[in-house]
Amino acid sequence: MKKGVLIVNLGTPDSQKTPDVRKYLREFLMDERVIDIPFYKRWPLVNLIIAPFRAPKSAKEYEKVWTENGSPLLYYGLESKKLLQEALGDEYVVALGMRYQNPSIQSALLELKSKGVNEIVVVPLFPQYASATTGSVTQKVMELVKDWQVVPDVTFIQHYHRHPLFIKTFAELGQKYLRETNYDHVIFSFHGLPERQIIKADIDTCCKLRGESGCVKKAYPKNTFCYRSACFETADLIAQELKLSKEQYSVCFQSRLGKDPWIQPYTEDVIVNLAKGGKKSVLAYSPAFVADCLETTVEVGEEYKEVFEENGGEHWQLVESLNDHPQWIECLTDLVKGNQSKVLELQTN
Repeated sequence: MKKGVLIVNLGTPDSQKTPDVRKYLREFLMDERVIDIPFYKRWPLVNLIIAPFRAPKSAKEYEKVWTENGSPLLYYGLESKKLLQEALGDEYVVALGMRYQNPSIQSALLELKSKGVNEIVVVPLFPQYASATTGSVTQKVMELVKDWQVVPDVTFIQHYHRHPLFIKTFAELGQKYLRETNYDHVIFSFHGLPERQIIKADIDTCCKLRGESGCVKKAYPKNTFCYRSACFETADLIAQELKLSKEQYSVCFQSRLGKDPWIQPYTEDVIVNLAKGGKKSVLAYSPAFVADCLETTVEVGEEYKEVFEENGGEHWQLVESLNDHPQWIECLTDLVKGNQSKVLELQTN
């Protein structure tokens, strides 16, 4: 019997048109793990305020990233599925699902079920664990398979933000730019989350959220699933590969939504301070994403570039995501085959 592999990314609208974007936003934001407030508050907020007013603007943004192959997130997801299948061989069956919209997790699981797999490895394409991403995928998969007459063994890869191949690939993508230009600074911008979600996930009150100096950035059993700490660790490990000193890079968080406090420092504030402080050239990473999408190409690559230049900066360069890089496929292969010693090893240097 074959082993099933389910790779899952966040999702993308079926098209860049406003109705499809609105549909996507409604499904995405109605997830109780994404906007973690009571249903009676979440429903009107999403369906009467956010989705109707945000969809037309977001549709224009999706126009910027849409290609002849459609959504880059879907395109690279399908490419990764194909390449991972080739790397794993006939012993495995690889399926791609999106947490929101198409191809759905349900359709991907049914594809694996039809092939008679006796176990499934689920790899959410989110390097750092968060309840709103990896946690949501885990919950959805469990909800779907629990009603099967024969429930297969299911293994979840919950995080891999310190996997050596993940770190090495991101570092190599940036090195080609560092060889061409002497950048004044490197910025690592991660997708943000509300502070309350970080605090709710805290174990044994180890979290000291407020203030960068208070955050435990190194890995140890109690904070393995702290998203903010994992982001700092990811940045530190990539910086070590790039041989950067602490003064040569910054860690920050983007995509804030609403008025509640989100994890800090905010990317826009860091960019303004860098530009006004005399930094003229910045290399920008977005290592919470393994495939280029709206948040990397448009938000980091274009919008933050404008902020940097408006405040005195001159050269802003986005480092592309892992996409279908061969070494990234090797990393996925390693995760699927269960070589967890690389993933779970606590890197203390």
